[in-house]
Amino acid sequence: MNTKVVILDENNIDERAIIEAGMTLRNGGLVAFPTETVYGLGANALNEEAVKKIFIAKGRPQDNPLIVHVSDYNIEPLVKNIPEVALRLMERFWPGPLTIILEKSNLIPDTTSANLETIGIRMPSNNIARELIKASGVPIAAPSANISGRPSPTEASRCVEDLEGKVEYILGGGSCTVGLESTIIDCTVNPPCVLRPGGITLSMLKVVDASIYIDPAVMKKPEADLKPKAPGMKYRHYAPKAPMKIIHGDLKKTIAKINEIVQNYIDENKKVGILATDETKDSYPNGLVISLGSRNSMESVGKNLFEALRTFDDASVDIILSEAFEEKDLGTAIMNRLNKSAGFNIIEV
Repeated sequence: MNTKVVILDENNIDERAIIEAGMTLRNGGLVAFPTETVYGLGANALNEEAVKKIFIAKGRPQDNPLIVHVSDYNIEPLVKNIPEVALRLMERFWPGPLTIILEKSNLIPDTTSANLETIGIRMPSNNIARELIKASGVPIAAPSANISGRPSPTEASRCVEDLEGKVEYILGGGSCTVGLESTIIDCTVNPPCVLRPGGITLSMLKVVDASIYIDPAVMKKPEADLKPKAPGMKYRHYAPKAPMKIIHGDLKKTIAKINEIVQNYIDENKKVGILATDETKDSYPNGLVISLGSRNSMESVGKNLFEALRTFDDASVDIILSEAFEEKDLGTAIMNRLNKSAGFNIIEV
């Protein structure tokens, strides 16, 4: 399959490319496209055969549900009902990185929802994404545009790296501004429950409804027989090629422990990658050190995380060691991704 790659400017969109990519989606093809969270791999959410192509292109388990992306608030045909709290969440956070799980209507094929009676829906804030959805004339089912299990792409080049020859179209649009997948909140239960933390934090959600909480299972290793209600709940995700360990505890002790482990690996002639921050990057004399940004700006840490893991893949490191972050606000989402990237391989200090 020949993959057409077109790089767009979000502030000056080439309408011809959008129309062509939209027609590709309408006709049952696959299109990778930018959102504010990560790049998505889209298909017509209402076309079961088109959606199946997503699972094939990604190598994605078919019991892992997809998120449906829309360009406006008119989601009534896609769902059976919209609770009042969901309407308030939509009003406050759409367009943006929030996915709302609702009871699906019969329009949504079982393949899209992984045979669940619910579906996650969101309206991206990225202009290219919304214009593409409008041009296609259909809701777009889209997981991250990468090989399943790998770090999600936040640059168009990473989509090309994983999907060239597997999809019809790749739309580039610069770096993703959030860099972490959307927050997922289940509004089919009362009180609503966060199933995946993201850029919309718990404290932000509580402004709408103080009873909203995070499922305790989010930060734990998933059970083998779990039937995931939302993407990212069951399988190892966001994983670099090299094994990864998280060192968790007091920062000074963390630095000392990482340096100790690094030296042991170097003695074994192994190449080590270190995920650090601006405050600590100079504390590591050995290893390939990548700073995710300042601990005073968790937004920058989240934005840079997946690209840093991809860079370690590029460098063919043998092991990755990562500092941990406080599980508070956006730090909860960052640690969720790090835990899954490392397969919950955590060293306490």
